[in-house]
Amino acid sequence: MTEAREFRLPDVGEGLVEAEIVSWRVKPGDEVKINDVVVEIETAKSLVELPCPYAGTIAELLVPEGQVVPVGTPIIRVAAPGTAVAPGSAAPAAAAAPAPAAPASSAPQASGAAVAGAFDVAAGTSGATTEKAAAADEQKTSMLVGYGPRTTSARRRPRTGTPAPTPAAATPAAPAPTAPAVPTPAPVAPAPASPGVLAKPPVRKLAKDLGVDLTRVPPTGPNGTVSRADVEAFAAGTTAAAGTTAAVPAEPAQAATAPAVPSAGETRIPVRGVRRSTAQAVTRSAFTAPHVTEWVSVDATATMELLDRLRARRDFADVRLSPLVVVAKACLLALRRTPELNATWDEPAGEIVLKHDVNLGIAAATPRGLMVPHIKRADRMPLADLARSLTELTQTARAGKTPPADMLGTTFTITNVGVFGVDGGTPILNPGESGILAVGAIRKQPWVVDDEVVPRWVATLSLSFDHRIVDGEQGSRFLMDVASILEDPASALLLA
Repeated sequence: MTEAREFRLPDVGEGLVEAEIVSWRVKPGDEVKINDVVVEIETAKSLVELPCPYAGTIAELLVPEGQVVPVGTPIIRVAAPGTAVAPGSAAPAAAAAPAPAAPASSAPQASGAAVAGAFDVAAGTSGATTEKAAAADEQKTSMLVGYGPRTTSARRRPRTGTPAPTPAAATPAAPAPTAPAVPTPAPVAPAPASPGVLAKPPVRKLAKDLGVDLTRVPPTGPNGTVSRADVEAFAAGTTAAAGTTAAVPAEPAQAATAPAVPSAGETRIPVRGVRRSTAQAVTRSAFTAPHVTEWVSVDATATMELLDRLRARRDFADVRLSPLVVVAKACLLALRRTPELNATWDEPAGEIVLKHDVNLGIAAATPRGLMVPHIKRADRMPLADLARSLTELTQTARAGKTPPADMLGTTFTITNVGVFGVDGGTPILNPGESGILAVGAIRKQPWVVDDEVVPRWVATLSLSFDHRIVDGEQGSRFLMDVASILEDPASALLLA
């Protein structure tokens, strides 16, 4: 290798279109081998360590920590082994903050190309994407999308003629500043129209819906790109300033930058990564699938006694057993009798798709937000293997190490709100699923047994389902099948 190679941000999971650079594991001058971990990134799903595909000397870090960049963006440059690296290569200031005058001087045009994915992106600065490919890509996702590399830019023509002899010849009303007496072509200011602003198609639509003029929105994205957050912040600032709209045209710069300064008594938190992905998912689900929620209180005393007996068995000696294990097994058995709860709604085809395998999702609260990794083909696992998989799944999720692929393809989900001391709730379906079960806290409560009030271990189960797929009879039957197994684990033999 004679020249430095650029390592571009790869797609580490289906649908990934952007990621945040969390921390660099190397610095300029370090020697690396192929597959050495050089950077940790955060996607909408998890934290991922990226190995370097090249061996050599780290020549330059192209993206600073904390910046979100689209897939395909060069993030690091690797030179030949032993190459001397000049000091200061680790500070990509240009990538972190584009010069304020850049958008006005270059007047680029957005290509309108789209990249399928789960959240906003700004594409790289090189390459070309045709409008036909853009339209095809834009249809691949029902969530937010980004735009591809720009394909056109405003051409500048050298101004001809003799420049004015003195600066006094220029007036404030002139459409453009007087050209300097040098052969360098003078920049031409872009027309105040949104097509001259770097912004993705979804961002343009959002701006149109909110009545925001993109030319007045200060860009914070790579290469002067206006992001969704920029538009929302500008719109929020404009709304807050209602009643003083007359001052906005006169002082666009002040009005545009005001939302970036937090008011007294408030804290602004950027919505990105897991939080943005979760917000998009639950919004899409809540306003697409007609939710129905049913709940039932269960005497789970027999389940608690079963767990005590299982912990004493040698084949469960290395297994962490909890009531959630029995609930999961009960759901897997109940799904055999009510497969509609393990299905999805295919709107374009006009079909209900019954899944033959159960990829059991477990909602996990992590420091980065709510995540739903799943156990593939959980219905084929014996109880001990299911318990081990649950433990590994939750530990990996809380550490932020769940691969993106392990959160795609879930068919049914369980959320354990009982760990927070909550008795129940109305869970929202994961997009594409027809059922989700919330498990409440299992606590000692008074319960009537043989006409006597006695203390029992009681829990509440809450089932939400998509009423397009699941009727009330089917949802009720599934819920009661799960409840019957918790009340009497021996009844599982009737569904096995």
